[in-house]
Amino acid sequence: MKVAVIMGSASDWDVMAPCCETLEAFGISYEKRVLSAHRNPGPLAEYVSSLKDKGCEIVIAGAGGAAHLPGVIAALTTLPVIGIPVKSKALGGLDSLLSIVQMPSGIPVATMAIDGSKNAALYAVSILALADSALAEKLQEFREQQSQKVLNTVI
Repeated sequence: MKVAVIMGSASDWDVMAPCCETLEAFGISYEKRVLSAHRNPGPLAEYVSSLKDKGCEIVIAGAGGAAHLPGVIAALTTLPVIGIPVKSKALGGLDSLLSIVQMPSGIPVATMAIDGSKNAALYAVSILALADSALAEKLQEFREQQSQKVLNTVI
């Protein structure tokens, strides 16, 4: 498993599904889990501490509301952590975004847009492609296909 995809609640799955679909499209192995920073701190710490031994290279974590999950994970590991703020009912995801993006110095979390799980996966692909030329080629092809779609757009 190259990537761990963690969400704070099963209700986050609709937001996190495009992340997993994108990882699958690039042939990247991943494991998905539901673990809460607040309701399962012990099991979360245990899981995160096992990731390097499982061959994990990147963690993608999505959470809404207080959205402490990505930051807590970043505090528990030196693996790169990509945070996805999940849109919340109360503040439309702004609370989630600010919780993830405002990490203290020394514990970084790469933060995506609200509900931006596809970009989180693509960011992980970019990181993994640094050491994998075949993956780098796939990413370049994906970018070229995106460009061609725009060029072929007729209004």
